[in-house]
Amino acid sequence: MAGARRRLRQGIQALLAFATALDLAAARQDLSRCEYAAFRCMTRSEQLHSLRVLRRVLQAEPQAELDLRKAALLHDVGKARHPLSVWQKTAAVLYGKVFTVDSHLPAADPERLEQRTFLTAALIVAQQHPAWSGEILRECASPAAVIWLAEHHQDPAEQHRQHANYVMLLALQAADRAS
Repeated sequence: MAGARRRLRQGIQALLAFATALDLAAARQDLSRCEYAAFRCMTRSEQLHSLRVLRRVLQAEPQAELDLRKAALLHDVGKARHPLSVWQKTAAVLYGKVFTVDSHLPAADPERLEQRTFLTAALIVAQQHPAWSGEILRECASPAAVIWLAEHHQDPAEQHRQHANYVMLLALQAADRAS
């Protein structure tokens, strides 16, 4: 039930994003010029979400490493390749709660996703955006840890228990869930 309330709150925040002020100072401070440009390509609601994730990271760890701060801001940057409506995101989340999402959805070309059904496009974006985020961040020459965190932010953390960035992954996932 708490998960449903959290998702409802996130949906309402996304719907009201147009009326919410963007405080971009932290993003400008922490991101390179290329990373900031990529951040600004995200929808307003995704930018707000990422700024909330950063705030949560800093609440938990005021001296958080720059790589973790960047990952908080950029973990969803791959969604900019195919922006979804709030309704599509909601449908994909609800579908994923009820059904097991096939992990072998087609790795579709983002420019052709509009040819997919309403739900299929949303499921593909939900599944593929971590890889897309990694691609975008590589183009920006982002630090390896930032790229890795973006690419793995949806993975079960236990899979990466032995990885050097495991602790940062846990922090990012906790902040993302709470935001």
